[in-house]
Amino acid sequence: MTSFKTNQFLPMIKQSRHVLVTVIAVFFFTSLILIIAGAPPLAAYYHIFKGSLGSWLKFAHVIKAWIPLTLCACGLIFTFRIGLWNIGIEGQVMMGAIFSTAALRFGLESQMPAMIISLSIAAGLVGGALWALIAGFLKTKGEVNEIFAGLGLNFVAQGIILWLIFGPWKRPGVASMSGTEVFPTHLWLSQLASMRLSPPALAIVCVSLILTALILRYTKIGLNLKAIGSNPSAAYLFGLKPARNMVLAMIFAGGFAGIAGSLQVVGVYHRLLPAISSNYGYLALLVAMLANYNIWLVPPVALFFACLNVGSIQLPMALQLDSSLSGVIQGALVLATLGIHGWRQKRAKTIGHRA
Repeated sequence: MTSFKTNQFLPMIKQSRHVLVTVIAVFFFTSLILIIAGAPPLAAYYHIFKGSLGSWLKFAHVIKAWIPLTLCACGLIFTFRIGLWNIGIEGQVMMGAIFSTAALRFGLESQMPAMIISLSIAAGLVGGALWALIAGFLKTKGEVNEIFAGLGLNFVAQGIILWLIFGPWKRPGVASMSGTEVFPTHLWLSQLASMRLSPPALAIVCVSLILTALILRYTKIGLNLKAIGSNPSAAYLFGLKPARNMVLAMIFAGGFAGIAGSLQVVGVYHRLLPAISSNYGYLALLVAMLANYNIWLVPPVALFFACLNVGSIQLPMALQLDSSLSGVIQGALVLATLGIHGWRQKRAKTIGHRA
């Protein structure tokens, strides 16, 4: 009985160990960057902590960043499970925001704001899924690597946003980088006035986490994605049709990313901005990798990145550092995470060859 329990928890222990190694590497590289920049690491970490968790209002800003990060990471778990690098997640967030904005503009005169808000979130889901579907078809039908297809579609999505803001959806009498006109308050997602935080958005994230876990663990879709990701050739021999499941995984990823973009419009900025995605799609790639593709490790890892994202803004003010340092720190996180990810894959292959 004791042996059974040990074997049951062994994968979880291994995953926790991998996450711990990655976190240590992240802190090492971040500290190195801070030392090179002439900033004391302990003081920098203190100000990052204070800037993100120093008050309830600051924590609310962290949660606002945590929501789209977690949603995007939920979607990326599907594509990583089947072996796809969905770099186009950023563009899928943008298209979700565009579709959501279009739905809100359509319902400006409606007397049923709750229905319009719900439709706008659904429209965001559809927009993200459709944009991911294009990348999926380019991969499976056109044999275009999903990384290049995703990057190209990201640029197209950004171009569409700029065209809309400076063209058909420009503010009355002026077009500027401040975005479209702010929607009336009755088309805002309900929020706690004291913290400017939306409970419905939090509920959507919680449902998304549970839904992702259930689909991946208990459905035929989840089993197929895992089988194809482990061995595409063998999966094809068993009739699993890798191309169809790749497209399906992309649709799931795009749908979650589209919801994230929609919530940025209806719950945070209340208009369409050029930088509506805030690079959360790219950051979510790191969240998924650092969580070792475990859906239950996604929330705490996303919270860590959200704290760093919000808290690092305080460094230039508190320590008189260059404002670009926060971007450099995030770049160091990218390198550290990718480095550990590569080491982990190489180690797994070495162990497999020995076995």
